[in-house]
Amino acid sequence: MTEARPRPKMRTVGGTLEDFERDLISNLYYQRGTTLESASGPDAYHTLAVTVRDRLVDRYARTAAAHYAANPRFVYYLSAEYLLGRQLRQNLLYTGAEQWLRPVAEDLGAPLEELEAYDVEPGLGNGGLGRLAACLLDSMATLDIPAVGYGIRYEFGIFKQAFRDGAQVERPDDWTFYGNPWEFPAPDDRQVVGFYGTTARALDDPTGLRRQWTPGETVRGEPSHMLVPGFGTQTVNMIRLWRARASRESFDLSRFSAGQYKEAVEDIVRAENISKVLYPDDSTEQGRELRLKQQYFLVACSLRDIIRRYRLRNTGWDGFPAKVVIQLNDTHPVMAITELMRLLVDVYRVDWDLAWSITRRTFNYTCHTLLPEALETWPVALLERLLPRHMEIIYSINHFFLQEVAATYPGDVDKLRRLSIIEEGSERRVRMAHLAVVGSTAVNGVAELHTRLLTATTLRDFAELWPYKFHNVTNGVTPRRFIRLANPRLSALITDRLGDEGWLTDLERLERLGDAVDDPEFLTRWREVKRQNKVDLARHVERSTGVVIDPEALCDVMIKRFHEYKRQHLKLLHVITLFNRIRENPDLDVVPRTVLFGGKAAPGYHAMKLLIHLVNAVAEAVDTDPVVSRRLKVVLLPDYNVTKAQFIIPAADLSEQISLAGKEASGTGNMKLALNGAVTIGTLDGANIEIRDRVGAENFFLFGLNTADAADLRRHYRPRAFYEQDPELRAAVDAIASGVFAKGDRALFAPVVDAMLGRDEYLALADYRSYVDCQEAVAEAWRDQERWTRMSVLNSARSGFFSSDRTVRDYCDLIWRVEPVRVSPA
Repeated sequence: MTEARPRPKMRTVGGTLEDFERDLISNLYYQRGTTLESASGPDAYHTLAVTVRDRLVDRYARTAAAHYAANPRFVYYLSAEYLLGRQLRQNLLYTGAEQWLRPVAEDLGAPLEELEAYDVEPGLGNGGLGRLAACLLDSMATLDIPAVGYGIRYEFGIFKQAFRDGAQVERPDDWTFYGNPWEFPAPDDRQVVGFYGTTARALDDPTGLRRQWTPGETVRGEPSHMLVPGFGTQTVNMIRLWRARASRESFDLSRFSAGQYKEAVEDIVRAENISKVLYPDDSTEQGRELRLKQQYFLVACSLRDIIRRYRLRNTGWDGFPAKVVIQLNDTHPVMAITELMRLLVDVYRVDWDLAWSITRRTFNYTCHTLLPEALETWPVALLERLLPRHMEIIYSINHFFLQEVAATYPGDVDKLRRLSIIEEGSERRVRMAHLAVVGSTAVNGVAELHTRLLTATTLRDFAELWPYKFHNVTNGVTPRRFIRLANPRLSALITDRLGDEGWLTDLERLERLGDAVDDPEFLTRWREVKRQNKVDLARHVERSTGVVIDPEALCDVMIKRFHEYKRQHLKLLHVITLFNRIRENPDLDVVPRTVLFGGKAAPGYHAMKLLIHLVNAVAEAVDTDPVVSRRLKVVLLPDYNVTKAQFIIPAADLSEQISLAGKEASGTGNMKLALNGAVTIGTLDGANIEIRDRVGAENFFLFGLNTADAADLRRHYRPRAFYEQDPELRAAVDAIASGVFAKGDRALFAPVVDAMLGRDEYLALADYRSYVDCQEAVAEAWRDQERWTRMSVLNSARSGFFSSDRTVRDYCDLIWRVEPVRVSPA
């Protein structure tokens, strides 16, 4: 018997600039197939990225080995969105190779700016939900938590935003045009996902709870993964992304040969549409069906992968919840609960009661909203047609759950109706949030107010039934991305003051900056950092829009997706009020101000698309008025994303967080801005409350109704009464209605005016006077630059709580019950 050959040892990458340059040239020759003399810009970028990636792969291999040996409990994070941001600078920082970027760019003969231009953001998300998911993955790796993120590899992402005559135009976000060097395809690890079809009773199951599903259509889920490194540690986790591909037999060669080219590929097109675009427009029946397909596709692929990983080291199903915790990021992946039940009961033949026990102990649910329209529901008829077996499972889950409710609340039929997973009515619908709560161990809100309102209103009946299930885990953001990378000048100043970069993984250390507010030299340096950041932003704005802004002016920022509850229209009413004041009195002493908007409206959200058009129209009117434009500028930066945020946030002086109290779940933009020294003007909404509590009421500009007052007012609200009683408000609304911003066209923005005066669902007119008066307090504070700088420093110093590292620790302690696994250096 021959002796087994020893396994070959893997070559580890070197840790010096010389090693890096050697590997760079090797990758250019052997991976890219070109030379220094003939390399194009994409060649240079791709080679640099792969060389950096090699350093991550080395750590990832050791991480995988450590996890295999420890066999720990894993966190599996399911999210429809991930806003990862550009990868090159981050991964250079996390591998310790950041200082080599300029000499390496010289080696490649490409300007640094050109190389970074090819580093495109992965188009995997839209707003705060996706950015939070990315921050949490970063923090899990940084804290050595064994974790995998699961998502969809959208071919075109959300969309690229452009403006045509001021109106939003959506263009495809072809983010992989030059390839994605950070991604590892795994086409041999596909999963088959079914839709439609029929179900039949399993003959060997007397209970009738096990069924046989025969899908009428299948697609394949093809995975790839990207590496998620931790900062200051050896751990590298991963995010696994699924792309929909047609089955091999989908191409109809006979039709193609007959010249029926469109018909020959229609099955392929239908299958691959599933991962084509994030959040397809659901204003049509076809769009709604595609969204539901997308959600099930994500969870079907992911759960099979999770089970595969579990079975590598474990046998039996009783221990599954001890090794697997699945976090559902909002309602989009909630169908995972029914899919795990289907797999356990139908495929692995686990008894229903045991399968349900396993399922409930495996899942946890993060609710991100209080808005009824954001709590997803799906028509029963659609589910019965698209996922017939899953609808049967939902019926069974609901049946047993309502028996439990009836035993707890005998005779309370109304309680049964309110708690039921299925909403009765003219169109019966499945309440996904209810399914999530019933099928989970823990449910969490994302800010103290949000969790309180969640348990008092939105999910009150569930909180009364199972109070132990509900927790608060306030959101956070990663300081590595949003200070160290986004704001290197401020990062250097903080490090100089604190002595080292340890604050990047212990953000509470920022508290020591509070000691510097009486140091005139430090305050001067702080102001200079902000001024230089504003100079950079001014250059970017001029390149992007042609508008020239003054870096010395107050930089007033509102960056978030456009939605009525976020009240961009309230900010716009303030801008129009300033516009009117200056035109009426050209000698008025007004603080120079640049108002900068950033954000997109969903393609089917016509009210917000019209508001974007109005913002651009007001911006044009301001910019072309020779008197007003000297003291006021308005800019809506196109195609707002993580990269644009990294330009804007470091330059911001004032952070607009003006949603109606009780409507914003948490917010993370408010945290990023405060950490970078912006002072907040805001309502008592979401995490604004916790920010104000920590930075101090004197360092926060508060206005508006609180949650209780807003609820009281709503019972008898007449927006027109506020309009009639406030001359400045009336003048602002009348300016829109009269066509001042539409070249005399009264009809163009009439729907905006009608919404304000007719229903004003989010009470903008009621909060207008409080808001405008508060802005006068902002201007007064700005005139005293010493006072403003102290406020700015204290906002940064006291915002250490809002680190996503703290958020992950809270999840670990309260919900996940997972322990870190340390990875040894090479």
